[in-house]
Amino acid sequence: MNKRANLAAALQTATRGGEAVPAAQATGAPTATVTAIGSRVPSRVGKKTVAAHFDPAVSRQLKQLGLDRDTSTQALLREAINDLFAKYGKPTIA
Repeated sequence: MNKRANLAAALQTATRGGEAVPAAQATGAPTATVTAIGSRVPSRVGKKTVAAHFDPAVSRQLKQLGLDRDTSTQALLREAINDLFAKYGKPTIA
């Protein structure tokens, strides 16, 4: 059994009946949603990951740009990809 399956089993065991309610739930604070292995967050259904490898400096600079502009890395990448599509006469669909 791999580590991911063990983690899923541990989470399932920990959340079975009789367990105490986590403090975050008791106070009404937001909590993370645990999804089953292989399932997707609804906002990612029908989406495909596009990834690349860059120097760590690129990652830092992109994160800093997002902080400076109060936006996400994903929004910045969407903008950059749409600019690339426009440059080559393709529809801006990102």
